[in-house]
Amino acid sequence: MKIKRFLLLSIMILVCVSCKPTHSEQSTSGSASEQVSYIENKGSDTMVNLALAWAEAYQALHPDIRVSVTGGGSGTGLASLSNGTVNIANASREIKSEEIELAQAAGFTPYEVAVAQDAIAVIVNPENPVSELTLDQISRIYLGDITNWQEVGGEDRPIVRLSRETNSGTHVYFLEAVVRKGNKEDKRIFSPETLLLPSSEGIISEVRDNPNAIGYDGLGYIIPEVKTIAIAPEEGEPYVQASVETVTDGTYPISRDLYMYFQDEPQGVIKKYLEWILSPDAQAIVSELGFVPVRVKE
Repeated sequence: MKIKRFLLLSIMILVCVSCKPTHSEQSTSGSASEQVSYIENKGSDTMVNLALAWAEAYQALHPDIRVSVTGGGSGTGLASLSNGTVNIANASREIKSEEIELAQAAGFTPYEVAVAQDAIAVIVNPENPVSELTLDQISRIYLGDITNWQEVGGEDRPIVRLSRETNSGTHVYFLEAVVRKGNKEDKRIFSPETLLLPSSEGIISEVRDNPNAIGYDGLGYIIPEVKTIAIAPEEGEPYVQASVETVTDGTYPISRDLYMYFQDEPQGVIKKYLEWILSPDAQAIVSELGFVPVRVKE
């Protein structure tokens, strides 16, 4: 029994140590004094390809820096920031009040920086003749009030609703901004028939293959094999397609900031990495991947 307890305790210690972000360690390929700094970055699946591209470009410029990027959803990233296992949490939505309270209980107040912008494109199969919807129609579709494409000018087909899973920042944003139309008193949720998928790629794949499906995704994930819907804020107002230009000029009604969260105001290698992310070179990568740059430093 004593041996079993000792082994169990040893395993627990190893697990706890491996959970903590490593900020620097001695390089195995250089001199004894050479140090390699590590940045642990986790969170939004919408941002994961962008974060990976940033990490790759930055490491090419700074071989002494290693940036680890993983997804899992905005909620997962913010929880990891609170428990101290990452340096940066990516989020495709603003942090919630309960997440701020959790962080404060851990001894810090999260530091927020908007690092890019994104449009949420509503997508259907190219065979679907519906090309325009109002925000109210999209809300009623996802609440289950509209169940057939014929009700919005399409064919007599059942509507198959697709959504990201609940831990996704995109799910939370779409629920609050579109399904509830920004009404903070509205507590309604997606129709029980809505299929929750674990990834942006999963939604794209299902819409591409299912002529009855409707889904939503970040603009950077849209491919030619799906059709984006032009959206009007209200009946009688212009229908606008999602694009970098319409997000920039404010005419597309479903757009949002993308964030990085830190335990405190960044210092040292983290500060330098953030400064680079907000630079023109890094913001050019934002454009290349179909997102919208934030205002960059001259």
